[in-house]
Amino acid sequence: MLPVIALVGRPNVGKSTLFNALTGTRDALVADEPGLTRDRQYGFGQSGEARFIVVDTGGLVESPRGVEEPMARQTLRAVEEADRVVLLVDGQQGLVSADRFVAEVLRRSGRPVTVAVNKSEDRDPVLAVAEFHALGLGEPLALSAAHRRGVADLLERVLAGWEFPATAPAPQATDAIRVCVVGRPNVGKSTLINRLLGEDRLVAFDEPGTTRDTVAVPFERDGQAYVLIDTAGVRRRARVEEGVERFSVIRTLQAIDGAHVVIGVLDARDSVAEQDATLLGLVAERGRALAIAVNKWDHVAAEQRDRIREQLAERLRFLDFAPLHFISALHGSGVGELMDSVRRAYAAAMRELPTPELTRVLEAAISRHQPPLLRGRRIRLRYAHQGGRNPPLIVVHGAQAERTPEDYRRYLMHCFREAFRLAGTPVRIEFRTEGNPYAGRRNVLTPRQRRRRERVQRHSRR
Repeated sequence: MLPVIALVGRPNVGKSTLFNALTGTRDALVADEPGLTRDRQYGFGQSGEARFIVVDTGGLVESPRGVEEPMARQTLRAVEEADRVVLLVDGQQGLVSADRFVAEVLRRSGRPVTVAVNKSEDRDPVLAVAEFHALGLGEPLALSAAHRRGVADLLERVLAGWEFPATAPAPQATDAIRVCVVGRPNVGKSTLINRLLGEDRLVAFDEPGTTRDTVAVPFERDGQAYVLIDTAGVRRRARVEEGVERFSVIRTLQAIDGAHVVIGVLDARDSVAEQDATLLGLVAERGRALAIAVNKWDHVAAEQRDRIREQLAERLRFLDFAPLHFISALHGSGVGELMDSVRRAYAAAMRELPTPELTRVLEAAISRHQPPLLRGRRIRLRYAHQGGRNPPLIVVHGAQAERTPEDYRRYLMHCFREAFRLAGTPVRIEFRTEGNPYAGRRNVLTPRQRRRRERVQRHSRR
């Protein structure tokens, strides 16, 4: 299982900024205003081979009032579901009574706590952390979340002692395809799995929250072995009240991380909600192959179908790689085509991409559309090779390659996806600038310098 790190502290100490630094995203809202984060915010993070889940929380205060009360409950739940806790404090304001209150709450939780002194970029680290030893939670660590300074040291401290598996970050190719089924409560996830199994293996009931944990079920279809993973419905966190549901989001994210392919189930009778886009966005962020199933399609009128199609095109446009299926899990219509897409998405995610073919596609793409000029110099992309699978990672080498703009990266992604038929899986491109082969070598001329010297010598002989 991935370790879970909760970021806790009083309001406006930089928790959301640190969340964005750890996840490499801008998912958490950041502003110089206390109380901006109210619900728990979840994200994936990775440092080297270490992968983890980060939970951002609202500010914890001693006497909560109004909206602060549900914020405090959300924060305490995040601490309960965490394996490690980071207590974030403000190095510019120094130690205040609110920090002592949060420290005491965390001390009673029994969770391992690391004190991180944020906003310490302009101070000597020893002086910045000195007064925070009084919290009695071990050696504090100075960092600047906004400038990404000290974040790597914080992760090393927080994750010390956690045993990570020696396997590669992504699930490896195997005989059984691990398929994780996710979605909001009561969209028909368990009904879909029962339809695939041909039996009532999972409890399916017309009431949200019937599934309380992840359930893995092996089965075979058309000669292919699968492991289907049913997950608890991920509802809006403010509505998660029952203690048995507190860990459902964490379990679902861990199931996504261990899957080859994810089926995202939506309810055709409902609108495409922000929770749907957020959850499926986490699937794409983790790099998992994806198929989207709009369930209960047989229960909606024609005008509702048009509205759902418009919402899908608008709110899930960032998932253009994922095949879309309109199904009825109860009656089985469209389910066979859905599983065909799952199988194709798995094959695309695990496909081997030979270097010569990748380079040929790159050269053809460049011939159709040259990379832009930067400061009068052309970005020159020379060759490409595969750097990983699930999702396919394509590494492109060249001069000034790391300065390739985002729109050209998307153009190349489209070219690779089309050439290799990589439907159903995200594709990632990494640009690497080739070093100067003559750097550090004294008295060695580059080819251009050599030609220039020869021209000068010929001119002087005349």
